[in-house]
Order: sequence, then structure tokens, then C-alpha cells
Amino acid sequence: HLCGLFLSPQMIFEKEGVYLHTNAKRSNQDTTIPGFIRIVERAGVPALEWSPLEDDGRNAPAVLYSRKVCNNLFATSEQSCQENTSKSRYSPAGQWAFSLPLSELYSLRRARFSLGRNFLVLTSRGGHPLPPLHFHRGGTRELLRALQHYIILDQSPVDGRLFLAYPLDSGALSQSFDKLHLLDDGGSDLRFIHDPYATTFGGFSKVTNFFRAALRPPDSPAHSRPAQDPSLPSQPDDEPGFELITCLGPRPDVTRGRPLGNWEEFLDSEGRVKNPEKVKELVFRGGITPSLRKEIWKFLLGFYPWNSTTKEREDILRVKTDEYFRMKVQWKSVSEEQEMRNSLLRGYRNLIERDVNRTDRHNTFFSGNDNPGLTLLHDVLMTYCMYNFDLGYVQGMSDLLSPILFVTQNEVESFWCLVFIFSSLQHQNFEESQEAMKQQLLQLSVLLKALDPELCDFLDSQDSGSLCFCFRWLLIWFKREFSFEDILILWEVLWTRLPCDNFHLLIACAILQSQRGELIGSDHDFNTILKHINELTMKLDLLSMLRGAEAIYLQLVRCKDLPLKVQQVLGLYVPSSSDEESPDSQSSETQRLLAQSQAAAAASSSACGSSSP
Repeated sequence: HLCGLFLSPQMIFEKEGVYLHTNAKRSNQDTTIPGFIRIVERAGVPALEWSPLEDDGRNAPAVLYSRKVCNNLFATSEQSCQENTSKSRYSPAGQWAFSLPLSELYSLRRARFSLGRNFLVLTSRGGHPLPPLHFHRGGTRELLRALQHYIILDQSPVDGRLFLAYPLDSGALSQSFDKLHLLDDGGSDLRFIHDPYATTFGGFSKVTNFFRAALRPPDSPAHSRPAQDPSLPSQPDDEPGFELITCLGPRPDVTRGRPLGNWEEFLDSEGRVKNPEKVKELVFRGGITPSLRKEIWKFLLGFYPWNSTTKEREDILRVKTDEYFRMKVQWKSVSEEQEMRNSLLRGYRNLIERDVNRTDRHNTFFSGNDNPGLTLLHDVLMTYCMYNFDLGYVQGMSDLLSPILFVTQNEVESFWCLVFIFSSLQHQNFEESQEAMKQQLLQLSVLLKALDPELCDFLDSQDSGSLCFCFRWLLIWFKREFSFEDILILWEVLWTRLPCDNFHLLIACAILQSQRGELIGSDHDFNTILKHINELTMKLDLLSMLRGAEAIYLQLVRCKDLPLKVQQVLGLYVPSSSDEESPDSQSSETQRLLAQSQAAAAASSSACGSSSP
């Protein structure tokens, strides 16, 4: 009965010159394979198929690209799928052929490079993105027009390049996304759609980056309009579509200032900091003189309140010291026999010992064997496990602690500074669900799409749109990307939380844009993009990245019609939980914050005196 599916196919649409990028570097296999894209009816079932040039296209491909996942309309089991594969493949290129019934098409994303190459990213209802299809000779518009004879393509209200596929059924568009089980809940905040690749973040899986904000329920007001015809003049082939920022002006020049070097002038007679905001502005602009870091870091990291007196700080230190050593005694007093029955504590200790032995060993404070610095690093991390046993120890925590311990050279102070970082600045980065990390990657994608849609298109075309290669940057704040001395400057700048809480995302944007010339137009695939990004370690100029990140911020906030999602990432607009602000009030608030940020930057620049470009 299966044979009937493969007999007498009816060719509805065919286009040659459609290349599949496999992203698989092998000596005997090309990474760019020419082929045909077709719409074919087999036994009345329409399907979208791609096959390599040497295949005549008359045998239905049975494989959903390289994962060997069978289409259940063309095979009854994994075994029968592989049997069909073995009979119909004539070359290594053939293993990438696929046939996807149009009823299984969930979405497609259409974009174009300024280099003149169109591409489509297709995603099945199972959540699997197919390899990007590059139309070297055009034809995307014709394909979309042909598809609309079988399915409804409804354009996303947020991303003009994203089309959602529905059956030709008048009731299809009234179904909510909850009924289709495409989202994990009914909210509209930015989240990853749950699929096997998005949730397995530890392996940096290749995943197409879709946004919940771009996938509103079809019955929402934004979807009440008719389905968008891709052939309409309002959607030319070269229009990127994603929330284009037409008001984005030139990027301003930014200068850095001198390190903060006179601390006493900011203290009153009782030791209070007279102008904390001025201190933060100066630190943001130029960092801190190394000899003052030990004192000022404790204010930036919440160990001391800014308005505390010298006497109050002495009392705080005494109380915090007692509390720290009470927790330290708890794990120190655990016998080997007790620890053998506590697998969680034993696991934390093993992880800490392993990571401590390889953390910043090039630094004299942690180098050599039996180094006191290593002992302090170990003890602070073990004590943190007792302080927050649910979180315990996660790889990367030692990287965040070592610079603090190096500067304070004090076990108690470094511990409480670390507590502040985990509770206020990076409180969710190390949670097992990694929801906070996914959210940050989505926010980074929102910023990069607004700044450089062409770079985003290139990364999407190479299965790198998820920006998973930036995971380490955001987790430990570029600790592996810059020298130890540069990290001290970078972190104290970030700890000021100026000009916005997400300034580290703007630094990531600056780094990515500094590499766009090395990426766009190259033969980089997913693996070589990841390799290139990893090889940036110790090759980046910190001052250039800081200037670039601040320039990006000023460029964005000077835009009068900044998209709401970008405003939210930059902290220019925080939606109310009780009621919605009117567009006028949102714009007014944005302009108020913009005026504040520009005035602060101007005042800070003038206060710093001469500055290096």
C-alpha cells in the first residue's frame, strides 16, 4: 500500500538553483549542494521537497535531512525509512534530500542578503528547522505564491520575514497557539519555544531562533487581517521586514575618561559617600585606580551601603565575619564518613576542587602548588554551598570569584561580594533551567536585529541565529575573552549598571559587529563560526569595545521610534502590571530617560577632563 504514494507524482512547482548548506565539513562531502525545490502531489498529498541536482526527483525523498527522521506519510517505521533511503541515494549529497508534507509545515522565514542571495528557513511542526535553502537564482516569491494554493501563510505582526503556515480551512486561523501546543504557556513574553534543541543548551545545539513575541495567537487583533500575500509590492524581495528602524541615525563618537583616583574627596567627615551617582559615572567612564579598587569595589558590590559611616562599616564587617565563619565551620566539621552519605555535598566538593585547580593559574595569586590563594578560592566556594545549598556550586562560579578575591585579598569580603553578584547581578544565570540565559540570548538577538539585520540574516542562514556561541560571554561576563587586567576594568564598569542594566549585551553587540567583516561573505558554517568566536579570546581591545557599546546605546536611545522590545531590553520602558500605558506616555517616558542619559554622559565627559580616544 505504500508503493502508491510513490507512483505518478504530479509536479506542481519546480525551481532549480536552490542550494542546501549542510554545515558539515568533511573531506568527501561538499557543504553547499545545488538542487531543486519542488511542490509535488503524491496520491493527492502535497509536499515540499528538495533533492540534489543529480537526483531526477521522481523518487520521493524519505528523510527529513541528516537527522534520519522519517516522514510518517512515506514510511511506517524507522526501518522502512532507512530501507527507502538506501535504495534512492546515489551520492553523499542525497542524504540531505527531504520531503515535508505541507500539513507538517509550521513556519518559514524568508530573508535576503545585500549580497543578492535569498534564503528560506523551514520548520516542521515537530520543531525541527531544516537546513537553510539558498535561492541563488531567485524564486522565493514564486514558491510562496505556489504554496498559498495549499496552505495559508500568515505573516507575523512583529517579524515581517516570518510566515506561519495553516491549512486551507476557515477555522484554522481561529485556533489558539495553546490548542496547537506550540508554546509552553499563554504569555507573550520572550521565551524559547520548547523543543529538544532549545532546551539542551549545555551542548550549544543548533537551533533556529524563533520568538514568542513574533508568534502571537492567530485570534489576536493583530491577526484579524487577511493573510499577507508575499507577492504584494509592500514586501519586495530585498526588504528585511523585522521591525526596521528607519530613524537609526549615525553612531556617535565616544571617548573614555581617566580612572577614578581621588577617593577621599567623595567622603564626608563621618566617612559617608557624598555623591554615589557621581562616583558611578566616573567609574563607568574610566574605571578605578588599582590601589582604590579594594575599597570602592565593596560599595559597588553591596558589601557596604553607600550612605554608611566609617563606624557603621566596622560593625558590618564584624557581623559579616562572624556569619561567614559560622557557615564555614559547618562544612569544615563534616567528617569523611558523613560526607560519604551526602552525595550532594561530595559532588559540590569534587566540582570545586577540579575547577579551582584550573582557575587563573597564570596569575601569581593562584599559581603554583599549595598556593594560599587556591585555598581561599576553595574555601569561599565551599562556604557559598552552605549559604545557598539549593544552588550549590555550578561551573563558572570560580571564574567570577577569582578577580574579586584577587582585589580584596580577603576571604570574608570576597564571599559577601560574591553573594551580592549571585543575588542581584547574575542571580539566575546558574540555575539548572537556564531560563535566564535563554532570555538574555533572546534579548541580545532583539538588539542585534535592530542594529544589524544583515548580520542576523547571515547567522540565521548558517544555523547560528540562536547566538549560542555567546553563551559563555553572558554567563561569566567575558571572563575568558579579555586579559585578567582588562576584566577588572570591565567588571567595575558593568557593576555601575550604567547606562543600563543590560550594558553587557551592548558589549556583546559591539564584539559581534566588529567581526561582521570576517563573517558575512565568508564560507563560515555553524562550526567555523563557533571556532572563530572562540578564537577571539585575548584578541579583543577592551577600550574599543567599551566605546562601541556606549556608542550603540546612544545611537539607539536617540531613535524616536525605537521598537518596544528594544526599549524594554535597554530599560527605557517597563510595562505596567496593572494597566497599559498609552503610546504617548511611553514615548514621553522614553524621551525623559533619553534626556537623562545624554545629560549624564555629557556631564561625565566634561568632569573627566581630557580623555583618550
